[in-house]
Amino acid sequence: MTIRTRFAPSPTGLLHIGGARTALFNFLFARHHCGQFLLRIEDTDRERSTQHAVDVILEGLAWLDLTPDEPPLFQSSRAVRHAEVAYQMLASGHAYRCYSTPDELRQMREQAIADGRPPRYDGRWRDRDPADAPAGVAPAIRLRAPRDGETVVDDLVQGAVRVANAEMDDMIILRSDGTPTYLHAVVVDDHDMEISHVIRGDDHLTNTFRQVQIYQAMGWAPPRFGHVPLIHGADGAKLSKRHGAVSVLEFEAQGFLPEALCNYLLRLGWGHGDAEIISRDEAIRLFDIDAVGRAASRMDYAKLTHLNGVWLRQADDTRLTADVLRRLRDRTDLVLDDVAAARILALMPGLKERAKTLVELAESAAFLARVPPLPMDQKASALLTDEAKATLREIAAALAATDFSAGALDAALRAYAEHAGKKLGQVAQPLRAALTGSTVSPGIDATLAALGRDEALARISAASR
Repeated sequence: MTIRTRFAPSPTGLLHIGGARTALFNFLFARHHCGQFLLRIEDTDRERSTQHAVDVILEGLAWLDLTPDEPPLFQSSRAVRHAEVAYQMLASGHAYRCYSTPDELRQMREQAIADGRPPRYDGRWRDRDPADAPAGVAPAIRLRAPRDGETVVDDLVQGAVRVANAEMDDMIILRSDGTPTYLHAVVVDDHDMEISHVIRGDDHLTNTFRQVQIYQAMGWAPPRFGHVPLIHGADGAKLSKRHGAVSVLEFEAQGFLPEALCNYLLRLGWGHGDAEIISRDEAIRLFDIDAVGRAASRMDYAKLTHLNGVWLRQADDTRLTADVLRRLRDRTDLVLDDVAAARILALMPGLKERAKTLVELAESAAFLARVPPLPMDQKASALLTDEAKATLREIAAALAATDFSAGALDAALRAYAEHAGKKLGQVAQPLRAALTGSTVSPGIDATLAALGRDEALARISAASR
């Protein structure tokens, strides 16, 4: 049997972090078992579904590098097939026409609540002769659900879960206007797509019992189900906007690398010993659904940020430079030409050592695209005393005599410090302020070399006046 999983978001909002983890788990499970990962856009709610949401879902999955093996299937394109299956169930006696009006259904719910009963449909048209149908009422089609026994789901995460059939009513599978309900459409689509495993959030578990009854009515073998616990905020409450970024693309905007986010989401509810840094290839090799826990996970942004810093230090310098230039491109105080790009690339090994996010990285690189005289932050300005400016003029003369390689610059600075009877830090700090406008940067020799002779000496001259 070929393993086929699917991610099936509804385009009624953004791709949130819980959905991203569900997509990741489905992707890894399929890849681990040499199977296929599919995407279905469940857009049957035409009033709330938007093209923008579809685009955001596709963009988010592409950013995470979770590429489906087939083109996305849009559920709304399959309404004829959904209705066809409903009529097959009607013909086989596993479904029936229900002529209850909206007012009758409302009264039914209100009476059940008043009696302390769950507000379920009472089955009044289940065995009634359709000849009794009131004139002018278009019927819905309801599943003739079993009333005795129980429905059992042998869940790959939750274990065996069961519910008494008496607790479920005859759900609508085709509305009176001919449109399918969500629970019915999902079953038909999963069957036709030959989905072998449905991995989704445990908030869908109650839906699964109803969906299994549709599989049974059609004589179809259901897929294996695995219901993954939800992600909560650090306070244990359901994850929401107040906990920070929720949309996947918000994480991109905040400077997280996709491989870092995937690494973090992988460990959010799944574990492999003490392993923390797990590449995509390693994740595919190791991941299986039986290692997913049953308890809800808590989002820890501090841990994600730390993990992102680790991945930043491993990332390709050219890729990081391109991202930095993209993030800085709208800054009017910078000159982002080829010269600036070359400086950023040259200094990237040192810049990325200090950054935790791409936003921090871009901000730390911005000084390389400035034109002297540089704006100085408060600490840098305080360093540039008259004495420090005199020192800078002497340092400039010493540096100008070198070939401006990092090694030669380091040697010149050390020689000057020894000659002047100063500690190296006393030399480097005012020089760093003059070169960057701040008191933080990569190694001063590397910073000088990245700026180049003319630019470095021009900045020192401007700061030492």
